[in-house]
Amino acid sequence: MAVYQIVEIGADVLREKAKEVKEVNSSIIKLLDNMIDTLHAAEGVGLAAPQIGVSKRVIIVEVDNVLLELINPVILEKEGANSAEEGCLSIPNMTGDVVRAAKVRVQGLNREGKMLDIKADRLLARALQHEIDHLEGVLFVDVAKKTYRS
Repeated sequence: MAVYQIVEIGADVLREKAKEVKEVNSSIIKLLDNMIDTLHAAEGVGLAAPQIGVSKRVIIVEVDNVLLELINPVILEKEGANSAEEGCLSIPNMTGDVVRAAKVRVQGLNREGKMLDIKADRLLARALQHEIDHLEGVLFVDVAKKTYRS
């Protein structure tokens, strides 16, 4: 597969609403495979297709060695709130304090085109919200209470 260059803040694709995937086909499978390779090379927790310059509603998240691939993900429910420090592969050398829902319920298609219904909390909930924000053109710096340069 391929490791893509991660697009950084300032690129138009990061500020656009990503396009819905009409069908899960071989090009989407290849995109998922390449996103996994890119995420592992960058040692990240999650990656959205716009972060590699592709305006598609596709995300991957890997928490506790469990990889989730979601196509056209939607947050159906949010519960509670917590604040934590976040970073982003598209915004190097910066972190910020971001309030997110403590628990979420997310639906999206997997690579086989089957609908997944995921209930998440802690880091998984935070990562899903962060990556889905990317699909809307929202970066963590837009919602951070405070940002820090590292």
